[in-house]
Amino acid sequence: MLQLLDTHLLLWAAYTPERLSARATAVIEAPEHSPAFSAASIWEVAITAALGRADFTADARMLRRGLLDNGYAELPITSAHAAAVADLPALHQDPFDRILVAQARSEGIPLFTSDARVAAYGSPVELV
Repeated sequence: MLQLLDTHLLLWAAYTPERLSARATAVIEAPEHSPAFSAASIWEVAITAALGRADFTADARMLRRGLLDNGYAELPITSAHAAAVADLPALHQDPFDRILVAQARSEGIPLFTSDARVAAYGSPVELV
């Protein structure tokens, strides 16, 4: 079953796996699960890196390549996903998180997050 991971979980899995909770690690490593990343997460990393923040050194191309090389599925953003954002309540204003929630709902797959604000959307979002 496909499991969509939010951007923080992807970054932690790739660069600092010790930051992952035990539940997040179990979700990612479960043989019956197929971890996935959204094109939105790669876009978010690219934008954040381009801002030149001293505390952010991730490279979007390297992250994408590493995720693909490690068996993660890539979920593109479709116009249906973009339109589904309009159905979300205004619980959270981050456009990247909102598209991830819309993708999960549209695709009928869980979105795993470490962000309680994103988890406030409820199913299919799960806090790990």
